[in-house]
Amino acid sequence: MSVFFSYILLGLSLAAPIGPVNAAQIDRGIKNGFLHAWLVGVGAVVADGIYMLIVYFGVVQFIDTPMIKTFLWLFGAFVLIYTGIESLFSAGQIQSRKNRDQHEHPFRAFLSGFLMSLTNPLTILFWLGIFGSVLAKTASIYEKSELILYSAAIFIGLLVWDVVMATVASSFRKLLTTRLLILISFLSGLSLIGFGIYFGIQGIKLLLSF
Repeated sequence: MSVFFSYILLGLSLAAPIGPVNAAQIDRGIKNGFLHAWLVGVGAVVADGIYMLIVYFGVVQFIDTPMIKTFLWLFGAFVLIYTGIESLFSAGQIQSRKNRDQHEHPFRAFLSGFLMSLTNPLTILFWLGIFGSVLAKTASIYEKSELILYSAAIFIGLLVWDVVMATVASSFRKLLTTRLLILISFLSGLSLIGFGIYFGIQGIKLLLSF
């Protein structure tokens, strides 16, 4: 049981560092409440699951090629910068939305988190590196059923963090003043643009190295 909980903690440690998904969750939670913030995280977890399966079935050579990595850096930059700019323009609408129903379709929040995680090469590096080594070690010690169980524990950790972030972000919406909410949303948008610029620079560097 202690091993199981250690894998849950691994999932939590993966999700906890501030990154594009967390910034997007804060922004969605402030503007549209718990459900939208939670769905951003769920989308990211689904993308993580895809990469976990890729590593599990040993087809990492495909996504580890320079061409695929370049595409992911550049497309990821587009997704993040677009989302960040959209966040900046919609920050001023918090006043009118604070006491209204959600205006964004929930699937859009899910898709946003999914694309952010799917096109994040840093996510890929984790699943290829850390999870790849964890998988190899676990496979050498435990049976296949236990391997699936411990992989599921990682996802439990990811989903727990998702709920925590969605709760915090939606609590901001209820507890903070409109001016502070606009400021936090504005900073989240700038953060997304910053991550997008970084992704773009890395993609261009990789493109020029061909």
